[in-house]
Amino acid sequence: MKICVNQEILTPVLTKVGGVVERRQTLPILGNVLMLAKDDSIQIIGTDLEIEIRAKSGSTVEQSGEITLPARKLIEICRALPEGTEISLKVENDRASLTAGRSRFMLSTLPASDFPVMEKNEGAQSIDIEQQTLRYLFEKTAFAMAHQDVRYYLNGLLLELKPDRLTAVATDGHRLAKVEKTLPLELSEEVQIILPRKTVLELSRLLGSDADAGVRIEISEKMFRAVMGDMVITSKLVDGRYPDYDRVVPPTPERVAYADKNALKQALFRTSILSNEKYKGVRFSLDQGELKLQAQNPEKEEAEEELEITYSQEPTVIGFNVGYLIDVLNVLEEDEVEIGFKDSDGSVILRNKGKEEETFVVMPMRL
Repeated sequence: MKICVNQEILTPVLTKVGGVVERRQTLPILGNVLMLAKDDSIQIIGTDLEIEIRAKSGSTVEQSGEITLPARKLIEICRALPEGTEISLKVENDRASLTAGRSRFMLSTLPASDFPVMEKNEGAQSIDIEQQTLRYLFEKTAFAMAHQDVRYYLNGLLLELKPDRLTAVATDGHRLAKVEKTLPLELSEEVQIILPRKTVLELSRLLGSDADAGVRIEISEKMFRAVMGDMVITSKLVDGRYPDYDRVVPPTPERVAYADKNALKQALFRTSILSNEKYKGVRFSLDQGELKLQAQNPEKEEAEEELEITYSQEPTVIGFNVGYLIDVLNVLEEDEVEIGFKDSDGSVILRNKGKEEETFVVMPMRL
């Protein structure tokens, strides 16, 4: 195999694929990327057995072939080369020679035949949507996914597809994020899938914000595939039943307060400095037109903040994990945040006023 390709073309392709390659793996081949050279183009594939990313780019192919190369080393070499450098890659006798200007590198290889490639998405339903739509859903909800929870189905994100809308839901049992987008989806039946955490994070990294860029989503019983131009992301699905999230979302709140988002976030951040490092608890005391935030720690240190808010109902005191609240405020776009609740023992709904399609629920904690 022998190819010539510009550094500015090869590096972005390697970067897209390289994100899926784990630094530590049980199989040496998983630390490599598969490179296929044919018909004036190269295709590069990376996988961790759960998710696979394929990306393609133009290249001068003097001799077609396929080989696997160490992912991290190849990416670091290409990034370190001067911009616009012409790279020549030649493979002979299980060794790869990479030449760029006066630089020359010899890389070890492993046989392409040993590289695990994911099966095709047979019997899949497919829809076409804008990349920015899927990115919006992930950015608004991914923060609420669990991490290494024994309830493995929470370590992912629920995508619910109906003929008229697409819904994303994530929860770790302490907070929940649900965002709906009204879309005409050509589906023969409703579909619910759970995307693994890593798949969601990789897609969030790769999806663009260009309104004209589209993505084709293909869903089968066990697999998910997203096709974006010359890039294909294939992932296994989490095999499990997601909790009934509608039961977690409280009904229409009986009490509602309105606060300035940025002022509330800054006050929460300052208060959290003296909160218990393990539980990060902060006490909300709502009264007529005023919100008082209080935190204390085992060293008997205390913090207190007062904010002007719009609230005219009976006084209420609720405890929260301050980190959960800040996470929600970080994904709200408007300046005014709506805080809805029933009483001091129930969950709280946070959203921007009038944005019924976005629902963020935070469970209270005892302080």
